[in-house]
Amino acid sequence: MIKVFLREKKLKHGRLGLYLDFYPPIVDRSSNKSTRREHLRLYVYERPKNDFEREHNKETRVLAESIKSRKQLQLQAGSYGFTDSDSRRKDFLDYFQKMANSKLRGSKGNYDNWLSAYTYLKQFSGGICRFGDIDETFCAEFKNYLSDLDRISQNTAASYFNKFKSAVRQAFDDRLLPENAARRVRSITTTDTRREFLTHAELLKLVDTPFRYDDLRRAALFSALTGLRYSDISKLTWLNIRTSEELGHFIRFRQNKTKSFETLPISTDAFALLGTPGENNALCFTNLRYWQCGYMPLWTAKAGIDRKITFHSFRHTFATLQLTLGTDIYTVSKLLGHRYLQTTQLYARVIDESTRMAAGRIKIF
Repeated sequence: MIKVFLREKKLKHGRLGLYLDFYPPIVDRSSNKSTRREHLRLYVYERPKNDFEREHNKETRVLAESIKSRKQLQLQAGSYGFTDSDSRRKDFLDYFQKMANSKLRGSKGNYDNWLSAYTYLKQFSGGICRFGDIDETFCAEFKNYLSDLDRISQNTAASYFNKFKSAVRQAFDDRLLPENAARRVRSITTTDTRREFLTHAELLKLVDTPFRYDDLRRAALFSALTGLRYSDISKLTWLNIRTSEELGHFIRFRQNKTKSFETLPISTDAFALLGTPGENNALCFTNLRYWQCGYMPLWTAKAGIDRKITFHSFRHTFATLQLTLGTDIYTVSKLLGHRYLQTTQLYARVIDESTRMAAGRIKIF
């Protein structure tokens, strides 16, 4: 619990300035920075010389003690720093749901994750979660709740909790919370997951295997040749597709996930998968729908592949095949649009594992 102390600071002309000392620090709403001090703009005389100065000191100290007590009660009640007296009673669940709905403009997967995080927060809070309920203890308890759920993986729990932390941080930025209560609560640790990918031979099988949703088939193969995510491929228009004598075929687009502009060279095979060029604003994959991905196992099984292959597996395929064929990791990282090389190094581990497995296949004893 935050404690409040009344302190004095020596000023000029024999006066002492009064201020509040918070421990641990609170967030100063004017600067959004942690602070331990709040100056009261009150002063007392260090050595009062007459009745007027002594009376001034007495009244000022009573006033300062009153302010200190009020701040302490506000901190204990969780109301300190709210912009108005009703803010702490407003519905945080409604705020969180609106944030989730705003993700509809992005990828379907990201929206689904936000919606699931909202559902678990609603279950945890019993359907009632006000801004005044959001403190460090609440954040830590919600983290533990997600971590203990058997029906979701640790990485899924980490993703949902990060969505919650993002909402709390945004509410603080919107001045709906007096502090970012989730700031000191550590995120749930993620674990390395198996990144399923296709071998070159399996990819060739899929090229020769027809599928009822041909736009999905072409888009998946396009991902394997470019490393693009579904969210980027589904929004590609012919305006994004460029050709020049120097660069050949390339794509100029803004990544949906990182929001950064990219120029991505593509091969002749990848360009052929786009089909017949259309109007600038026309989608390259006009009949591509996210729900079709649920039928992808029918296609892969038809090609004789018995592993669980998702659309994202084709992006993994691009990365692993590029590294296997000798493309340096820095180039692969750039092609994938990764901000950090550490992300790309996860694929290098997969290659190392495949190499070790291959080394053990030739036996003489």
